[in-house]
Amino acid sequence: MKIISEQLIRSLGITPKECVAWIYESFNMKQDAQLPAKISVHPADYDFFTSMPCLLPASTEMGRVNCEQYFGIKEVHRIEGAVPSLGSDMMLYNAKTGELLALVDCDWITTMRTGAVAAVSAKALRKDDADTYGMVGLGNTGRATMLCILEAEPEKHFKVKLLRYKDQAELFIERFKNYNNVEFEIVDDINEMARTVDVFICCITSANGLLVADEKTFQPGVTVIPVHMRGFQNCDTTFDRVFGDDTDHVKGFKYFPQYKDYNEIGEVLAGRDPGRKSQEQRIIDYNYGLALHDVVYASKIYEMVADKDVPSIEIIKETEKFWV
Repeated sequence: MKIISEQLIRSLGITPKECVAWIYESFNMKQDAQLPAKISVHPADYDFFTSMPCLLPASTEMGRVNCEQYFGIKEVHRIEGAVPSLGSDMMLYNAKTGELLALVDCDWITTMRTGAVAAVSAKALRKDDADTYGMVGLGNTGRATMLCILEAEPEKHFKVKLLRYKDQAELFIERFKNYNNVEFEIVDDINEMARTVDVFICCITSANGLLVADEKTFQPGVTVIPVHMRGFQNCDTTFDRVFGDDTDHVKGFKYFPQYKDYNEIGEVLAGRDPGRKSQEQRIIDYNYGLALHDVVYASKIYEMVADKDVPSIEIIKETEKFWV
């Protein structure tokens, strides 16, 4: 069993553009994957441990019908006061043999696949002339989202408004100073941001109550993406369309029965749903976070390190039936 650390993953130099490509690839195989809804337990308040399993379909890439089929189960947790507050690990298996292939640190995977999904969804659902984005929550998830947005569309120029919080907006701008396809503006009022952006992305990990009290503040044609789900439930019953990454994961949401026009974002990416049906529609997109993406990322990383000197643990299994 290989031990794949975050440091090892970072050393591979995986680009945000590759991360975006893997999201398209994973959504493309979603209908053939086995993806049970995640299960969560809550030790205290907003803390949680969540188990996320997924069986990928057998690969037939380039005719390799005998290649490994991957199953993975990720355990992700959020603990208030921990550094980082979000942490995650995965056990990756060969589904054809039951062999435990790797124990994978998933902190980088979780961050980058979350940012990539937000970037892909924003592109798929934004109105045609959208160029102004708003970003609330400027930590690692916000940075990953912006990396994927900018590197997936280097030819497009973005205007990005950042909600001020401590010195994070200034640090965010410094991080992206070498990108020529973006200009930043720092704002102090979240309602001003909501009134003036085409795409509103929120990456804060927890919220008490509504972040924009009056949903009418959002202009026609806006796309709202609450990356961590919280703070925008007043939009659920009033926005023209609601999307999710997987119905089984979002059907338990309080206002799900009242969504006006719901579908999965994967249907848009596959061309089976137009997504935005008019330039005036207001759309909100809930990507709850799928083990599908995590297992695709982990399996690709596992294959990338196949020929590298990676720390391993030999697991000795009985080869015959034994009695206790």
